[in-house]
Amino acid sequence: MAVNQAPAMSRSDWRGVIPAITTPFDAGLAVDHAFLARHAAWMVDAGCTGIVAAGSLGEGATLSHDERAEILRTLIGAVGDRVPIIATVSALSTAEAVRIAGDAQAAGCRGLMVLPPYVYRGDWRETRAHFTAVIRATDLSCMLYNNPIAYGTDVTPSQVAELAVEFPSLHAVKESSADVRRVTAIRSLLGDRLSVLVGVDDLIAEGISAGAEGWIAGLVNAMPAESVALFNLAREAARGGDWSRATALYRWFLPLLRLDVVPEFVHLIKLVQQEVGMGSERVRPPRLELAGEAREEAIEVIRTAIMTKPAV
Repeated sequence: MAVNQAPAMSRSDWRGVIPAITTPFDAGLAVDHAFLARHAAWMVDAGCTGIVAAGSLGEGATLSHDERAEILRTLIGAVGDRVPIIATVSALSTAEAVRIAGDAQAAGCRGLMVLPPYVYRGDWRETRAHFTAVIRATDLSCMLYNNPIAYGTDVTPSQVAELAVEFPSLHAVKESSADVRRVTAIRSLLGDRLSVLVGVDDLIAEGISAGAEGWIAGLVNAMPAESVALFNLAREAARGGDWSRATALYRWFLPLLRLDVVPEFVHLIKLVQQEVGMGSERVRPPRLELAGEAREEAIEVIRTAIMTKPAV
């Protein structure tokens, strides 16, 4: 039984700007729960509509089972009465993924972001069986995460549709193939049955234009007001408004948003947080903090963006 008595998520809750929150570490590389709570509240205050925890940006693979559970409890205590807390379900085995899903429900999470298995890249029969087991493990609202670039498993629009027909609790898909045509393809097969969310930071305006309703965002960890403003301006423009304001903000933001789509995206987003005074660049091994020319180049991009930041 879930400890949280908040209402169950529905399809309509998978919308807006939902941060994939970073995991803060103290000087000893333990999770900094006090900052985690403050960081989450700061983003929700800026207009974010949920929090996804312990994903790849949250360095989930470096967290122990107990740390993951404590992170979820901290976030639920900090902002769980205001927005849904969504647990990332990623594991090497289906059994472990099912366990993570059950633990998330017990902690009080209201949704799950469900990934294909790590490392092993199965065929559709195997991948479908994995998704089926996780979705059936709880009655929580689920978002399927498709990221063939990072995980090597591509869930096609027709396969997404197959799952959506069978599972009423599948309410959303995070589309991170970097192919904006996937948004329209899913829409053509399912209409409004699923909410489609963009999972690539530097594709958000294009994704909204194609019909996406949400953004699982990275740079929002450092720039929540700007992220929410960009999303809202693009949504207004896509509904028949003027694209000029959204385009201007997007052009300013793009050098930062592109930091989300390189192998060092965790290091870089945490570095942006540090530069804006809302976090630290500390990462857990095997990651190491950026150094040398790579760090200097990143700092130049970040500080230029901060100095030229428009009012929102």
